[in-house]
Amino acid sequence: QVQVVESGGGSVQAGGSLRLSCAASEYTYKSGPCMAWFRQAPGKEREGVAGIYIRSSSTWYADSVKGRFTISQDSAKNTVYLQMNTLKPEDTAMYFCAAGPLVCGRLRTDDYRYWGQGTQVTVSS
Repeated sequence: QVQVVESGGGSVQAGGSLRLSCAASEYTYKSGPCMAWFRQAPGKEREGVAGIYIRSSSTWYADSVKGRFTISQDSAKNTVYLQMNTLKPEDTAMYFCAAGPLVCGRLRTDDYRYWGQGTQVTVSS
């Protein structure tokens, strides 16, 4: 059964940190070699943030978050994390976890089949 559930969002001041979690069913977690995080701000298109290969933990990031965000995974818990540090107001968005990849190594929305409902992150200045 496909299941993707995000958690950990909230409101923080600029410069603060949050850690998002993406808990997947075993079927979803093993539905492909990678998973990813995306975000969508009001009035904007959904954009890729970071991706990770489940076996090797190799990662890739959008330029806008490199050096501030870290994606990781715990196969024992079927969970992918997004550690977000030095948050900026422009990081404010709904954050989505994506699984069931058709292609890995990029951050395109049409590369993923399964999506969670999202968790809201709000960063105030």
